[in-house]
Amino acid sequence: MSWNPILDPTIPIGDAVDAIEAVIVPRARDLGGFEVRRALPSAQRQMVGPFIFFDQMGPAEFLTGEGIDVRPHPHIGLGTVTYLLKGRLHHRDSLGTDQWIEPGAVNWMLAGQGITHSERTDGEARRAPQSMFGLQTWLALPKDREDDPAGFVHAGASQLPVLEGEGKTVRLILGNAWGEAMPMPMPVEVFYADAELAPGAAIPLPDDHEDRGAYVLKGEITVSGQVFGPGHMLVFRPGDRISLKAGAEGARVMLLGGATMDGPRYIWWNFVASSRERIEAAKEAWRAGDWAHGRFSLPPGDDGEFIPAPER
Repeated sequence: MSWNPILDPTIPIGDAVDAIEAVIVPRARDLGGFEVRRALPSAQRQMVGPFIFFDQMGPAEFLTGEGIDVRPHPHIGLGTVTYLLKGRLHHRDSLGTDQWIEPGAVNWMLAGQGITHSERTDGEARRAPQSMFGLQTWLALPKDREDDPAGFVHAGASQLPVLEGEGKTVRLILGNAWGEAMPMPMPVEVFYADAELAPGAAIPLPDDHEDRGAYVLKGEITVSGQVFGPGHMLVFRPGDRISLKAGAEGARVMLLGGATMDGPRYIWWNFVASSRERIEAAKEAWRAGDWAHGRFSLPPGDDGEFIPAPER
């Protein structure tokens, strides 16, 4: 049976409860002229379906010569998706991947037993002012997939299924929803979509996924008579039929969810695992720094520095 802390037979469902199970207001952090807002994990929810980490990056404006420099760092037990609305990021990883991430593209990095990557705005990107606005999410892996080999898949914006009609334009980023599927194999049941809604347009959430959420990027939406603006994540009760309606200025909303996981997860730094022992083993491997023979190696072309593991 899947694990979901709100699924309890003693708790009424349907019309007997509010449609919204949780409202999450992200924690903001200034990274030196670049703000990140973290919605997951939160005190209200560790995960929405397999999504265990949800960051909004920016919006930010960089002057000529400025940008992002996330030095090489490790991951285990998860898959990452970087989805940009503005700007470009240079991704390099220990598999030898060298890929620029651009708006509308999907970049799926499977960490599995271990991968190291960096994200920078370097080279030509710094020779002029630039904007940056995007989202980075992590998906926890099922217990039987935590030791999968690492991998990376890039899909250009033109490869994403697009659904249009009745004032809606929906780009399916991962998984399946509304009868469409993103042709990229996933280790978990998931859906992730970018929905742009015209003023007054409504969109139903897919009802074939147990856990579902929405994150407002722009404008306002109304759900069950309540209005929510940018920077709010809403999590909905399983089984309820839910529809979101855009306000007078329209809205842009990220829709996400999928099957609930096979238990809670431990999170430490950039590591996600089903046990503390897995976390401790990854800590020791990164601190050992044996890039030639150890569990982790540094990205070719960006191996001159790395982020040390935190002390705690």
